[in-house]
Amino acid sequence: MILIAGATGFVGRHLLEQLKEKPVRVRCLVRNADKADQVRALGFGAVRGDITDPSSLENALAGINTLVHLVGIIEEKGELSFRNVHVTGTENLINESIKHGVKRIIFQSALGSDINSPFNYLKTKAEAEQIIISSGIPYTIFRPSLIVGKGDGFTERVKQIISAGPAVPVPGNGTARFQPLYINDWVKCFMKVTENNIPPNRVYTFGGPEQLTYNEILLQIMKALGINKPVIHIPVNAARLALPFMGFIGSIAKILGRKIPPVTNELLSLLNRDNICDENSVENNFGFTPVRFSDALNEFITS
Repeated sequence: MILIAGATGFVGRHLLEQLKEKPVRVRCLVRNADKADQVRALGFGAVRGDITDPSSLENALAGINTLVHLVGIIEEKGELSFRNVHVTGTENLINESIKHGVKRIIFQSALGSDINSPFNYLKTKAEAEQIIISSGIPYTIFRPSLIVGKGDGFTERVKQIISAGPAVPVPGNGTARFQPLYINDWVKCFMKVTENNIPPNRVYTFGGPEQLTYNEILLQIMKALGINKPVIHIPVNAARLALPFMGFIGSIAKILGRKIPPVTNELLSLLNRDNICDENSVENNFGFTPVRFSDALNEFITS
Protein backbone atom coordinates (compact mmCIF):
# COMPACT_ATOMS: atom_id res chain seq x y z
CA MET A 1 0.00 0.00 0.00
CA ILE A 2 1.09 3.58 -0.74
CA LEU A 3 0.71 6.52 1.62
CA ILE A 4 0.70 9.94 -0.03
CA ALA A 5 1.45 12.94 2.16
CA GLY A 6 0.41 16.08 0.30
CA ALA A 7 -2.22 14.31 -1.81
CA THR A 8 -4.53 17.32 -2.01
CA GLY A 9 -1.85 19.76 -3.14
CA PHE A 10 -1.29 20.71 -6.77
CA VAL A 11 1.04 17.81 -7.61
CA GLY A 12 -0.83 15.35 -5.41
CA ARG A 13 -4.20 16.01 -7.04
CA HIS A 14 -2.82 15.31 -10.50
CA LEU A 15 -1.05 12.19 -9.27
CA LEU A 16 -4.28 10.85 -7.76
CA GLU A 17 -6.08 11.35 -11.08
CA GLN A 18 -3.55 9.01 -12.66
CA LEU A 19 -3.46 6.50 -9.81
CA LYS A 20 -7.22 6.04 -9.76
CA GLU A 21 -6.84 4.22 -13.08
CA LYS A 22 -4.19 1.88 -11.64
CA PRO A 23 -4.60 -1.31 -9.58
CA VAL A 24 -2.89 0.15 -6.52
CA ARG A 25 -4.04 0.69 -2.96
CA VAL A 26 -3.56 4.26 -1.79
CA ARG A 27 -4.02 5.91 1.57
CA CYS A 28 -3.85 9.71 1.74
CA LEU A 29 -2.64 11.68 4.75
CA VAL A 30 -4.95 14.70 5.08
CA ARG A 31 -5.28 17.51 7.60
CA ASN A 32 -9.07 17.84 7.84
CA ALA A 33 -12.43 16.23 7.05
CA ASP A 34 -12.99 18.22 3.85
CA LYS A 35 -9.74 16.97 2.35
CA ALA A 36 -10.60 13.45 3.47
CA ASP A 37 -13.88 13.71 1.57
CA GLN A 38 -12.02 14.89 -1.55
CA VAL A 39 -9.76 11.85 -1.72
CA ARG A 40 -12.48 9.39 -0.74
CA ALA A 41 -14.61 10.73 -3.61
CA LEU A 42 -11.81 9.55 -5.93
CA GLY A 43 -11.88 6.09 -4.39
CA PHE A 44 -8.88 6.37 -2.07
CA GLY A 45 -8.51 5.84 1.64
CA ALA A 46 -7.84 8.75 3.99
CA VAL A 47 -6.26 9.15 7.40
CA ARG A 48 -6.20 12.37 9.40
CA GLY A 49 -2.80 13.73 10.35
CA ASP A 50 -0.38 16.64 10.14
CA ILE A 51 3.30 15.99 9.47
CA THR A 52 4.28 18.82 11.84
CA ASP A 53 2.45 17.05 14.71
CA PRO A 54 4.09 13.68 15.43
CA SER A 55 1.28 12.53 17.72
CA SER A 56 -1.20 12.81 14.84
CA LEU A 57 0.84 10.39 12.72
CA GLU A 58 0.58 7.43 15.05
CA ASN A 59 -0.40 4.37 12.98
CA ALA A 60 -0.85 6.48 9.83
CA LEU A 61 1.92 4.46 8.18
CA ALA A 62 0.87 1.06 9.53
CA GLY A 63 0.84 -1.44 6.66
CA ILE A 64 2.46 1.01 4.23
CA ASN A 65 5.14 -0.20 1.81
CA THR A 66 5.85 3.08 -0.01
CA LEU A 67 5.69 6.64 1.35
CA VAL A 68 5.23 9.40 -1.24
CA HIS A 69 6.19 12.66 0.47
CA LEU A 70 4.92 15.65 -1.52
CA VAL A 71 4.39 18.12 1.32
CA GLY A 72 6.09 21.47 0.82
CA ILE A 73 5.47 25.20 1.08
CA ILE A 74 6.85 28.09 -0.97
CA GLU A 75 5.77 30.79 1.47
CA GLU A 76 5.93 30.83 5.25
CA LYS A 77 2.72 31.59 7.16
CA GLY A 78 2.61 31.67 10.95
CA GLU A 79 3.71 28.32 12.37
CA LEU A 80 4.07 26.88 8.87
CA SER A 81 7.73 27.77 8.46
CA PHE A 82 10.12 26.12 6.00
CA ARG A 83 11.94 24.47 8.90
CA ASN A 84 8.79 23.25 10.61
CA VAL A 85 7.29 21.77 7.43
CA HIS A 86 10.29 20.63 5.39
CA VAL A 87 12.65 19.53 8.15
CA THR A 88 10.64 18.71 11.28
CA GLY A 89 7.75 17.35 9.21
CA THR A 90 10.10 15.07 7.27
CA GLU A 91 11.74 13.88 10.50
CA ASN A 92 8.32 12.96 11.85
CA LEU A 93 7.40 11.01 8.71
CA ILE A 94 10.73 9.20 8.70
CA ASN A 95 10.43 8.21 12.36
CA GLU A 96 7.01 6.69 11.68
CA SER A 97 8.30 5.04 8.50
CA ILE A 98 11.09 3.33 10.40
CA LYS A 99 8.67 2.31 13.15
CA HIS A 100 6.29 0.65 10.69
CA GLY A 101 8.85 -0.89 8.33
CA VAL A 102 8.22 1.27 5.24
CA LYS A 103 10.27 -0.14 2.37
CA ARG A 104 10.60 2.87 0.07
CA ILE A 105 10.31 6.66 0.16
CA ILE A 106 9.68 8.92 -2.83
CA PHE A 107 10.34 12.55 -1.93
CA GLN A 108 9.56 15.73 -3.85
CA SER A 109 12.47 18.11 -3.34
CA ALA A 110 13.33 21.05 -5.59
CA LEU A 111 15.85 22.01 -8.25
CA GLY A 112 18.60 24.00 -6.57
CA SER A 113 18.29 22.34 -3.17
CA ASP A 114 21.54 22.94 -1.34
CA ILE A 115 22.45 22.61 2.31
CA ASN A 116 24.53 25.81 1.95
CA SER A 117 21.90 27.80 0.06
CA PRO A 118 21.21 31.34 1.30
CA PHE A 119 17.52 30.67 0.64
CA ASN A 120 15.65 28.97 3.47
CA TYR A 121 13.32 27.20 1.03
CA LEU A 122 16.18 25.47 -0.80
CA LYS A 123 18.26 24.92 2.33
CA THR A 124 15.45 23.16 4.20
CA LYS A 125 14.59 21.04 1.18
CA ALA A 126 18.21 19.87 1.15
CA GLU A 127 18.07 19.16 4.87
CA ALA A 128 14.96 17.05 4.30
CA GLU A 129 16.83 15.12 1.61
CA GLN A 130 19.63 14.36 4.06
CA ILE A 131 17.17 13.09 6.66
CA ILE A 132 15.70 10.70 4.08
CA ILE A 133 19.07 9.54 2.74
CA SER A 134 20.34 8.91 6.28
CA SER A 135 17.24 6.93 7.27
CA GLY A 136 18.45 3.67 5.77
CA ILE A 137 15.17 3.32 3.86
CA PRO A 138 15.54 2.97 0.05
CA TYR A 139 14.64 6.31 -1.50
CA THR A 140 13.93 8.17 -4.72
CA ILE A 141 14.31 11.95 -4.68
CA PHE A 142 12.87 14.23 -7.34
CA ARG A 143 14.41 17.67 -7.84
CA PRO A 144 12.15 19.22 -10.50
CA SER A 145 12.24 22.74 -11.84
CA LEU A 146 9.07 24.81 -11.97
CA ILE A 147 6.02 22.54 -12.39
CA VAL A 148 3.04 24.05 -14.23
CA GLY A 149 -0.46 22.87 -14.98
CA LYS A 150 -4.08 23.43 -14.05
CA GLY A 151 -4.15 24.98 -10.58
CA ASP A 152 -0.40 25.47 -10.12
CA GLY A 153 0.56 28.29 -7.77
CA PHE A 154 3.09 29.97 -10.07
CA THR A 155 0.75 30.39 -13.06
CA GLU A 156 -2.12 31.50 -10.81
CA ARG A 157 0.09 34.19 -9.26
CA VAL A 158 1.17 35.42 -12.69
CA LYS A 159 -2.46 35.54 -13.86
CA GLN A 160 -3.38 37.64 -10.82
CA ILE A 161 -0.51 40.04 -11.48
CA ILE A 162 -1.52 40.36 -15.13
CA SER A 163 -5.14 41.14 -14.27
CA ALA A 164 -4.40 43.53 -11.37
CA GLY A 165 -3.78 46.71 -13.36
CA PRO A 166 -3.21 48.40 -16.73
CA ALA A 167 0.45 47.33 -16.77
CA VAL A 168 2.26 44.21 -15.61
CA PRO A 169 5.03 44.82 -13.04
CA VAL A 170 8.15 42.65 -13.05
CA PRO A 171 10.60 42.92 -10.13
CA GLY A 172 14.10 43.06 -11.64
CA ASN A 173 15.01 42.66 -15.29
CA GLY A 174 13.07 39.41 -15.80
CA THR A 175 16.02 37.59 -17.37
CA ALA A 176 16.34 34.79 -14.80
CA ARG A 177 15.77 31.46 -16.55
CA PHE A 178 13.39 28.65 -15.62
CA GLN A 179 12.50 25.27 -17.12
CA PRO A 180 8.72 24.86 -16.84
CA LEU A 181 7.70 21.20 -16.66
CA TYR A 182 4.11 20.23 -17.41
CA ILE A 183 2.47 18.40 -14.51
CA ASN A 184 1.35 15.58 -16.83
CA ASP A 185 5.01 14.97 -17.66
CA TRP A 186 5.96 14.97 -13.97
CA VAL A 187 3.32 12.28 -13.41
CA LYS A 188 4.80 10.27 -16.29
CA CYS A 189 8.21 10.47 -14.61
CA PHE A 190 6.70 9.26 -11.34
CA MET A 191 4.93 6.35 -13.00
CA LYS A 192 8.07 5.27 -14.86
CA VAL A 193 10.04 5.18 -11.62
CA THR A 194 7.38 3.22 -9.75
CA GLU A 195 6.22 0.86 -12.52
CA ASN A 196 9.52 -0.01 -14.20
CA ASN A 197 11.27 -1.31 -11.07
CA ILE A 198 14.03 1.28 -11.39
CA PRO A 199 16.54 0.75 -8.56
CA PRO A 200 16.15 3.15 -5.61
CA ASN A 201 18.68 5.46 -3.94
CA ARG A 202 18.77 7.91 -6.83
CA VAL A 203 18.30 11.67 -7.02
CA TYR A 204 16.69 12.93 -10.23
CA THR A 205 17.29 16.53 -11.29
CA PHE A 206 15.04 17.45 -14.18
CA GLY A 207 12.97 20.14 -15.89
CA GLY A 208 11.14 20.98 -19.08
CA PRO A 209 12.70 21.01 -22.57
CA GLU A 210 13.26 24.79 -22.69
CA GLN A 211 15.14 27.36 -20.66
CA LEU A 212 12.86 30.40 -20.65
CA THR A 213 13.37 33.77 -19.00
CA TYR A 214 10.67 35.08 -16.69
CA ASN A 215 9.93 37.71 -19.35
CA GLU A 216 9.37 35.00 -21.97
CA ILE A 217 7.16 32.99 -19.61
CA LEU A 218 5.10 36.08 -18.81
CA LEU A 219 4.61 36.99 -22.46
CA GLN A 220 3.60 33.42 -23.36
CA ILE A 221 1.01 33.39 -20.56
CA MET A 222 -0.41 36.73 -21.72
CA LYS A 223 -0.56 35.46 -25.29
CA ALA A 224 -2.39 32.30 -24.20
CA LEU A 225 -4.88 34.45 -22.27
CA GLY A 226 -5.36 36.83 -25.21
CA ILE A 227 -4.12 39.78 -23.14
CA ASN A 228 -1.81 42.53 -24.36
CA LYS A 229 -0.50 44.88 -21.67
CA PRO A 230 2.76 46.78 -21.26
CA VAL A 231 5.37 45.21 -18.99
CA ILE A 232 7.13 47.48 -16.50
CA HIS A 233 10.39 46.39 -14.86
CA ILE A 234 10.84 47.57 -11.28
CA PRO A 235 14.26 47.57 -9.55
CA VAL A 236 14.37 44.70 -7.05
CA ASN A 237 15.42 47.01 -4.21
CA ALA A 238 12.43 49.25 -4.89
CA ALA A 239 10.15 46.21 -4.81
CA ARG A 240 11.67 45.19 -1.46
CA LEU A 241 10.93 48.64 -0.02
CA ALA A 242 7.24 48.06 -0.80
CA LEU A 243 7.07 44.71 1.03
CA PRO A 244 5.99 46.16 4.41
CA PHE A 245 3.00 47.79 2.70
CA MET A 246 1.83 44.73 0.73
CA GLY A 247 -0.88 43.90 3.26
CA PHE A 248 -2.37 47.36 2.92
CA ILE A 249 -2.03 47.35 -0.86
CA GLY A 250 -3.69 43.93 -1.02
CA SER A 251 -6.61 45.19 1.08
CA ILE A 252 -7.16 48.14 -1.23
CA ALA A 253 -6.96 45.87 -4.27
CA LYS A 254 -9.56 43.57 -2.72
CA ILE A 255 -11.95 46.49 -2.25
CA LEU A 256 -11.49 47.30 -5.94
CA GLY A 257 -12.25 43.69 -6.90
CA ARG A 258 -8.64 42.80 -7.64
CA LYS A 259 -6.28 40.29 -6.08
CA ILE A 260 -2.57 40.83 -5.61
CA PRO A 261 -0.61 37.69 -4.68
CA PRO A 262 1.54 37.88 -1.54
CA VAL A 263 5.23 38.57 -2.04
CA THR A 264 8.15 37.89 0.28
CA ASN A 265 11.79 38.93 0.17
CA GLU A 266 12.81 35.32 -0.55
CA LEU A 267 10.32 34.98 -3.41
CA LEU A 268 11.70 38.18 -4.97
CA SER A 269 15.21 36.76 -4.76
CA LEU A 270 14.25 33.38 -6.21
CA LEU A 271 12.42 35.11 -9.07
CA ASN A 272 15.71 36.71 -10.06
CA ARG A 273 17.80 33.55 -9.87
CA ASP A 274 18.29 30.94 -12.60
CA ASN A 275 16.53 27.64 -11.88
CA ILE A 276 17.69 25.41 -14.73
CA CYS A 277 19.33 22.08 -15.53
CA ASP A 278 20.02 19.96 -18.63
CA GLU A 279 17.33 20.59 -21.24
CA ASN A 280 17.38 16.86 -22.06
CA SER A 281 17.10 15.78 -18.43
CA VAL A 282 13.67 14.14 -18.74
CA GLU A 283 14.63 12.25 -21.88
CA ASN A 284 17.94 11.14 -20.34
CA ASN A 285 16.40 10.06 -17.02
CA PHE A 286 12.96 8.80 -18.04
CA GLY A 287 13.10 8.07 -21.76
CA PHE A 288 10.59 10.54 -23.22
CA THR A 289 10.48 14.15 -24.39
CA PRO A 290 8.27 16.49 -22.30
CA VAL A 291 5.99 19.03 -23.93
CA ARG A 292 7.00 22.62 -24.52
CA PHE A 293 5.64 25.36 -22.29
CA SER A 294 3.45 26.90 -25.00
CA ASP A 295 1.84 23.55 -25.75
CA ALA A 296 1.19 22.95 -22.05
CA LEU A 297 -0.42 26.38 -21.75
CA ASN A 298 -2.77 25.62 -24.62
CA GLU A 299 -4.00 22.59 -22.68
CA PHE A 300 -4.62 24.14 -19.27
CA ILE A 301 -4.43 27.95 -19.13
CA THR A 302 -8.11 28.65 -19.76
CA SER A 303 -9.56 25.38 -18.43
